[in-house]
Amino acid sequence: MHLDMERQPHRAIADVIDWSAGGWSDIERAGRSVATLKRIDAGRCRFGERFLAPYYSSGSGLTGRSIHRPIGTITTRDRWALIDGQRMPMLCDAEATVAMGFPARYALPGKHRDDLFMLGNAVCPPVVADLLTEMNAKH
Repeated sequence: MHLDMERQPHRAIADVIDWSAGGWSDIERAGRSVATLKRIDAGRCRFGERFLAPYYSSGSGLTGRSIHRPIGTITTRDRWALIDGQRMPMLCDAEATVAMGFPARYALPGKHRDDLFMLGNAVCPPVVADLLTEMNAKH
């Protein structure tokens, strides 16, 4: 089946990040992986002081991702760290929820690990809406 849908506009992850939220930690701390520090350094060279750094995987995995682009895949475990100068948190549940296209009020279990597991296994609501709209238009 070929669906002739219009392309959804991209939403930059910067639009959903709450830079004032808690959970920040120093990048330079005991126990931080050397590989993570290398990815952060590469990201700084490419994007400056504010960007997303992945904790694992390929693709954006070597340099990170600009906050002016859509985020990469939301996985079932913490993957994206927000970098702001010398501090970082992992992407929070609320940010991941909105980044995927769910409404901000969308109810999740409330435990970070469970919330990310559910989001990482979900299909983005705008994609489902587009498919259903297109399928209804064909019938």
